[in-house]
Amino acid sequence: MADKSQGKTPEPQMDAAALYREDIFTDRKIGTIRRLTPVKSDGSTDTARQVAYVGEAQIITPMGTLPLSFEIPAQSLQEAITKFGPATKQAIERAMQELQELRRQASSSIVIPQPGAGPIGPGGLPGGGKLKLP
Repeated sequence: MADKSQGKTPEPQMDAAALYREDIFTDRKIGTIRRLTPVKSDGSTDTARQVAYVGEAQIITPMGTLPLSFEIPAQSLQEAITKFGPATKQAIERAMQELQELRRQASSSIVIPQPGAGPIGPGGLPGGGKLKLP
């Protein structure tokens, strides 16, 4: 008899020890800063954990907008505002490096014929020349 839990996805469950209250600040031009204040499961502030600041911005690429999300090492909102620009530049540099790596991987991918397509003979790949990358 088959196990009933087989093929069943686990029940999503929030971690009550890792809750945050989120405050959003924006200048409506450049980006957004999210202040994540740690809270206990009853909603009171958890002073044992540090407040986190997360910056969000978008860059325009030839393929459309690319959202960026990045941590800002700061102890206050004022410090997060001051460090927003440099943190954004670092996030853009990381995103560009990741895009270059993805391009490199895509250009060096091996084209694998579909199963059952038969051997490659004269005239190249069967199937009308449509390539599928793994």
